[in-house]
Formats: sequence, structure tokens, C-alpha cells
Amino acid sequence: MPEQRGQANIIVDDVGVKRTLADGNEESVAWDELAEVAIRTTPDGPWDEDVFFLLIRTGGGGCAVPAGHPAADKLMSRLQTLPGFDNDAFVEAMTTTADGLFVCWQREG
Repeated sequence: MPEQRGQANIIVDDVGVKRTLADGNEESVAWDELAEVAIRTTPDGPWDEDVFFLLIRTGGGGCAVPAGHPAADKLMSRLQTLPGFDNDAFVEAMTTTADGLFVCWQREG
């Protein structure tokens, strides 16, 4: 999931998260349709983006946010308010240098 040249525009607000890619394509997920939060890590760092927040929508699709993007801090603050968010999985993901997928939250039911 390497970022294309030029940084994507990412908006984190009370509605959800929207990412507009350099080619004009958009990814988005509303908070009320968020089904899962995972962190994807790659061995590409430290010079290339190697950590991505994956926000998966109920029914499929969603939005990927690179952890190095300026909007990631606001996103992380919001994600940590989700009931049952797994901070241990988050810490493990943020400290690994390996290829991995860490599920930090899933909607109950």
C-alpha cells in the first residue's frame, strides 16, 4: 500500500474518515458503519511508509490511512475512544518491523 507520489488528502471529522488519493480516487468510512480497525505493517521503513490504519466498513471496503500522515494523530485519538479498542495490539503493531496485520477493534454483534 505505498503512498503515491504526493501526499493524499485525509479528513478525519465527526462523520468519519475520507482519503482522496493523488489520482482523485476516494476511500471513506463513516463512524456509524465502521466494522473493524486493523493496523497493517510492512518491512518497508524507515524510509518508506510502513504502517497503515485500515478502517473497514460493514459490508466491505473502507479507508487506509498511513500512520505518518498529519491526520493520523487525530485519527488515533478518535480510535482510542472506541469501546474495547485493543491498545496492546496497537502498541505491538507500532513497535514491529515485520510484515503483519493487527486487529485493534471489531464492532460487537
